[in-house]
Amino acid sequence: MKNNIIKLIVGGMVIACISFSVGWRSAHSPTVRALAGTGEVVGVGQMPPDALIEEAKDVEFKQFWELWELLKERYYEKPVKEKELFYGAMRGLADSVGDPYTVYFEPTSSELFQQALEGKFEGIGAEIGLKDGGLQIIAPLSGAPAERAGLRSGDVILKINGTDTDGMSVDRAVTLIRGPRGTTVTLTLFRPSQKKSASFDVQIQREQIHVESVKTKMLDQHIAWIEVNHFNSDTGQAFDRAVNKVLKQEVKGIILDLRNNPGGFLDKALNVAGEWMGGRVVVKERRQGKIFGEMKGDGKNRLRGIPTVVLVNQGSASASEIVAGALQDGGQATIVGMKTFGKGSVQDFQNFPDGSGVKITTAEWITPNERTINKLGLDPDVIVDRTPEDYEAKRDPQLDRALQILGAVSTSTR
Repeated sequence: MKNNIIKLIVGGMVIACISFSVGWRSAHSPTVRALAGTGEVVGVGQMPPDALIEEAKDVEFKQFWELWELLKERYYEKPVKEKELFYGAMRGLADSVGDPYTVYFEPTSSELFQQALEGKFEGIGAEIGLKDGGLQIIAPLSGAPAERAGLRSGDVILKINGTDTDGMSVDRAVTLIRGPRGTTVTLTLFRPSQKKSASFDVQIQREQIHVESVKTKMLDQHIAWIEVNHFNSDTGQAFDRAVNKVLKQEVKGIILDLRNNPGGFLDKALNVAGEWMGGRVVVKERRQGKIFGEMKGDGKNRLRGIPTVVLVNQGSASASEIVAGALQDGGQATIVGMKTFGKGSVQDFQNFPDGSGVKITTAEWITPNERTINKLGLDPDVIVDRTPEDYEAKRDPQLDRALQILGAVSTSTR
């Protein structure tokens, strides 16, 4: 994945684990390097290109280096490490645009981020992101430690191992939550959906996480249930196998379960949507209020015409919102569940030669009918909640409603 631009689409979250976005690219930049192992920074004192100086005539860039030297000379704890100054400055540049999905990753964090995109990492197995000014659980991964510990979409993370998260970046939170398998992390949570407003602690043991991106099962009365947990590097092939399996059955309806799916790679979303949409437009790219491109389905159109229900909830984000929105606009599916997360922006991920990287928001995605996803989310055709009491009793009214729509008997089983 190095030296490429990757177009992403994930929820701006992190798989407790790591932060995702929708639509990726990746590129190589020869302009930044740090001397490996020495902690020294090359090019101290250099000025920016003339074009940048011309654009910011009221900015004296030499002040940057004056501050650099002042910190090295006067900060009371010595020595001040140049590499830490450098990476801190890079984080500050990314943070300065005020977008939670534009993030600079130091080499270690960059490697972890890319591992998460491959669907393998050590952690608790939960997507986290910034929403309403705070860190939230966007989606616990199916079967992962976070889900087994009872974490739910919408849980607000107040503390991580006793450290207050107020003002904390997603990247920093991920660093604190992740860790070697067998170790534990304690999260202090607040659950807005509960009648009790008190915070509570949850201790979770970290594990090796491997995300199985696609699961398939035939339900009663020839209804196929296909769950897509992530749009990872293997999702295209896994979904292709799922479709082949389904079509060998006497299938009368399909339930596409995108609940708690935080997104992933754009091309995998185009693969999945293309099984219903064929080569029609799946999503459009908008920058500064103008449409700059249309992305079309890249599937084989094998599921078109089969009655379909798509399940979504508050943890459905980014790539999953793209697929749901496309099938909704195209009249290919009925959407059931709750309003989705609302992550519809485009990030490019770029590696630097020192192993660090940056994820930059470059545009936003809109549905084929030009409905805005970002910050608003998608409204289902049929609103059905799954309450804390439903979770406790292992009831699934959203799945039940999907089966009813497809003319099957409710089973509340998966």
